[in-house]
Amino acid sequence: MLGRLYDNEVCSAARALEVVGERWSLLIIRNAMFAGATRFTEFQRRLGIAPNILANRLERFVEAGLMETRPQPDAPETREYVLTGKGLDLQPVIIALTHWGDRWAAPNGPPIIYEHDGCGGTVHQRLSCEACAATPAPAQVSARRGPGMPPGR
Repeated sequence: MLGRLYDNEVCSAARALEVVGERWSLLIIRNAMFAGATRFTEFQRRLGIAPNILANRLERFVEAGLMETRPQPDAPETREYVLTGKGLDLQPVIIALTHWGDRWAAPNGPPIIYEHDGCGGTVHQRLSCEACAATPAPAQVSARRGPGMPPGR
């Protein structure tokens, strides 16, 4: 999607950006996830995105397995776009990006609050250590080699 592959990068973040790193991508996913958008016209109207760009992004999401198409219940000859489990797994990314924007780019406060449907509590995305459950500060998180790193890199 970015028009460039990160062949020299052995990095899952770079690979993820190939799928969802384009300007409109996460906004389309966000609208499908939290605004219930499934129809081409809904995405276009809500986002103000050009039809050719939207068509391209939706096609790529289907190819990548983030969305699937289904016949629209009231118009079976047309399709709706529905997030798959793979697409729904982007929810923590959307929430984390929103919280960053709330802190650094929302001078009048958060325009959207994510809530737990079960109790109404506010949902936050936080880092936690798998071993001790601590919430480390950014300076306390480092990177190490994983099993997918080729030898000699």
